[in-house]
Amino acid sequence: MRQIILDTETTGLEPADGHRVIEIGCVELVDRRLSGKHFHQYLNPERDIEDGALEVHGISREFLADKPVFADVVEEFLAFIEGAELIIHNAPFDLAFLDAELALLGRADRMGDHVAVIDTLELARELHPGQRNSLDALCKRYEIDDSSRTLHGALLDAEILADVYLAMTGGQSDLGLSFDAPAAAPSQSGHAVPGRPLPAERPALKVQLPSADEIAAHEARLHAIHEKAGHCLWYEI
Repeated sequence: MRQIILDTETTGLEPADGHRVIEIGCVELVDRRLSGKHFHQYLNPERDIEDGALEVHGISREFLADKPVFADVVEEFLAFIEGAELIIHNAPFDLAFLDAELALLGRADRMGDHVAVIDTLELARELHPGQRNSLDALCKRYEIDDSSRTLHGALLDAEILADVYLAMTGGQSDLGLSFDAPAAAPSQSGHAVPGRPLPAERPALKVQLPSADEIAAHEARLHAIHEKAGHCLWYEI
């Protein structure tokens, strides 16, 4: 499964007011692992940047003066994301801006024509109702280091969001299921000691089979994980 974690920075808050995208950052996940591939581009918006936006990302119009315009990179960008599942925090914001950029080029296609989308803000609200679910708040909740994030940046935020998304949807890895040999238990001296083998004459353990209701509940839980995360390791065993 190929997923793209995406973030943008913009000149302001509303594309309807003529605001533009000034940075796109994407990182690729393949089967829930970072592949090392990314797309990152600063863009010349050909307009001023609002003071409020400048305080958030620190990207000035002077810095962007020699950068390409969206029309110069649109094909490369769409080729990178084509057919993937986009992971975006507060997806309507980024999608509205990217759709507006496509419209300004006179194109009929929109982001939804190229990709499926998961909104991690909506996912976080389902998992943590009534709590703060900004990217900063989620980093603290999942103990993800974002100390390098003094200002917003599309590529850095995409990289951080990848960690947050994997943490949010990785509950199935916390079920205590492992097919590796168990680690040796530490002794009182702090050194690992091998586990004690069970005596051969020990009676066999009784196997308690699940009831039909328990099997149905288990399947329902796996289905819910798959629907929410788009992926369930249990189905791949």
